[in-house]
Amino acid sequence: MGKRSSFERNPLDFYPTPAAAISILLGHLDKNTTFVEPCAGDGRLADMLDLAGHTCSYASDLEPRRQDIRCLDALDLTEVHCLFADMIITNPPWSRSVLHPLILHFSKLRPTWLLFDADWAYTKQAKAYLPYCVEMVAVGRLKWIEGSPHTGKDNCAWYLFDRHENHHAKFYGVRK
Repeated sequence: MGKRSSFERNPLDFYPTPAAAISILLGHLDKNTTFVEPCAGDGRLADMLDLAGHTCSYASDLEPRRQDIRCLDALDLTEVHCLFADMIITNPPWSRSVLHPLILHFSKLRPTWLLFDADWAYTKQAKAYLPYCVEMVAVGRLKWIEGSPHTGKDNCAWYLFDRHENHHAKFYGVRK
C-alpha cells in the first residue's frame, strides 16, 4: 500500500497482484518465459502468468497462502531454486528495508521484474539501485483492495533489474 494511506497495512505487505498490473507486464515478456515467484502469497501472479503461457518453476513466500507454495524467506532464494527459470517475477513488499535488499539479491540470480511504486525511481534512496535497472514500465494506479471502489494513491511501475551495472533504463509509459 502507498505511503499516503491511512489504512493499517496488511501483515508482511500482503496485497494480491491486480490483474491490470499483470496484463501490462505481459507485453514485456518473451514467449514461454519460465520464472520464479519468491513473494508468491496466494499465487495469483504466478497463476495469471501461467494462464498467459508462461511457466512458474518455483513459488515461495514467507507465509504461503496455498499448499503448493513453499515456505521460504525471499532472501534465502538460491541459484538452485532458479535452475529452470529465465527470470524472477514478483510483487515484493514495498517497505524499503525489505525491498532494497531484495533488488540486489534477486538481480544477482536472474533478471528480475518487480512491481512497486513509480515514485521510487525519483528519490535519492534509489540512486544505488538504478544502475541495475534495465526497464521501467508505467502501470498507473491499481486497485489493491478487492471490492473497494477506489484505486491506491500511488502510481505503480514494473522495474526490470539485472546483475550488470550501468544500465540506462528504458522507460515505457502507460498505453491506453
